[in-house]
Amino acid sequence: MRTLVVGWSSVLHGEATAGDVLAMDAVADALGTAGVPHDVAWSAVMCPPGGLRLDDVEPARYTHLLFVCGPATGRSIAALHEQFAHCRRIAVGVSVLDPADPVTAGFHRVIARDRPGADARRDLAARAVPQLVPVLGVYLTSGQHEYGARRRHDDVGAGLEEWLARLDAARLPLDTRLDPRDWRLPATAAQAGSVLARLDTVVTMRMHGLVLALRAGVPALAVDPVAGGGKVTAQARAWDWPAVVGADELDPGRLDEQLRWCLSPAGRRAAADRAAMAPSGFEQLDELVGELLGDLSGEPGRDADREFDRELGPELLEAAETVRHRG
Repeated sequence: MRTLVVGWSSVLHGEATAGDVLAMDAVADALGTAGVPHDVAWSAVMCPPGGLRLDDVEPARYTHLLFVCGPATGRSIAALHEQFAHCRRIAVGVSVLDPADPVTAGFHRVIARDRPGADARRDLAARAVPQLVPVLGVYLTSGQHEYGARRRHDDVGAGLEEWLARLDAARLPLDTRLDPRDWRLPATAAQAGSVLARLDTVVTMRMHGLVLALRAGVPALAVDPVAGGGKVTAQARAWDWPAVVGADELDPGRLDEQLRWCLSPAGRRAAADRAAMAPSGFEQLDELVGELLGDLSGEPGRDADREFDRELGPELLEAAETVRHRG
């Protein structure tokens, strides 16, 4: 007796979901605990290293076929009935839409999570506890044409995407753009910051991805897409932040090294130290306010041709003084 465990993550045209995989894990764990000899088969896309692909399975080796999770209908399952016609076929944790469906009725036994006229059962995916992995916020960019011939955005972006694809991490694509018309984007800076604050680390080609992450105390792996260094590298220097990779330094080993540091206790402490720094920009604001106050007071050397609305002068003066003395 040997059992083959399959699901929608196993068939060629199936759609693999996290729930499907967790349900299959739950079944495999139960069989292992009970001492039932079994294998788990996967599609070519979902097959883990060293795993068994359904295309490579020898049906004659098995006496039982278990189909796990999802709707118990469709051409892919009908094909399994034909391929494993000699096996006792059982569907478990599935949704039954029509008990009279020939594909559903083709199973010798159906252990449903929901079916017409019966109480629903909790899904098998809730039984398995997935191992947690780091959550990475990712900021990519393909613009910034102001850098001209120094742009390496296409190459850097492609290299990062290839590297990110092989990481065992939850990767969350993010954007610094705000747009209240599109629910996929943050509508306010507070919404963008709220997402950032819940991440383990950030991988960013964008300068503000680096700045906002450090301000939130989140380590950031900054990748500068400009040859020789652009504003990303400049901000890394301004924050004395070491985890920055130049466009000409991009290789998987270098990225792995920097990501390990960002996720380490040392990297988290360094980010917390940056978050605790005094608010930034006072020197720029002081310079701005000094310029405006000089214009308002008519100091020699100011641009005499610049005109201000005299009625707004006192309000502007008051606002400038507030900025100057904020800290």
